Amino acid sequence: MKTNIAVIQMDIAFGDPEENRKQARKKIEKAAAEGSQIIVLPELWTTGYDLSRFETIAETLDGPTHDLLRDLAAYHQVTILGSIAERDGSQFYNTLVTYDETGARVSSYRKAHLFRLMNEEKYLHSGNEKGNFQIADVPFAGVICYDIRFPEWMRTHMLDGSRALFVVAEWPKPRIDHWRNLLVSRAIENQCFVIACNRVGKDPDNTFGGHSLVIDPWGKVVAEAGSHEEILHASVDFSDVDAIRKQIPIFQDRRPGLYE
Repeated sequence: MKTNIAVIQMDIAFGDPEENRKQARKKIEKAAAEGSQIIVLPELWTTGYDLSRFETIAETLDGPTHDLLRDLAAYHQVTILGSIAERDGSQFYNTLVTYDETGARVSSYRKAHLFRLMNEEKYLHSGNEKGNFQIADVPFAGVICYDIRFPEWMRTHMLDGSRALFVVAEWPKPRIDHWRNLLVSRAIENQCFVIACNRVGKDPDNTFGGHSLVIDPWGKVVAEAGSHEEILHASVDFSDVDAIRKQIPIFQDRRPGLYE
């Protein structure tokens, strides 16, 4: 059975959660009206990388962004995911949240690998848990941007049979070739769909490259966005993963004892 995916490749108003929620609501409602069942937003879509102001603009996981995503997911009966600036006491995280079609939050993954080139380690704490979750009994995994440069972390997420790897990002334009090549590699080596949402536009220090992607388990690009705002659509059959993993049984042929 096909699942309709919408990847919302959007610009982000720097440090303005209210404006970003307003824009995201419009795009989510448009994607839902077009028949999308899973809707993906970029990394830190409520704030951008305004890290020095997280004390003011980050929110707890029961804050206004929670209310928005819960209500939209339940009303439109869609799954929505994207990462936000999370406050937990005096600590801050870059956290990928997923809401299912009932409006329940089914995952909250804190970015494990902090990116020094954008000063994450100066303001954020890293997470220590995996990003696995299930939608309608189908296993998936979600990670954030820099995480994809660590293939051992991606493989760890795939060992439970996950059918797709969702990636949300603010990947800068100068390294957009890395983005594309890394994502294709992650799809091939894990025999899974990769559904990756990157932002576009600029902040005070960076220009972002877009080129959000949907990639099949053979590494074929199913759909690719350009470098401007758009909603990228794709229709995929997650059951394709089972047939491909039977054809080339890499998970059965692993020898983890050699990899320590």
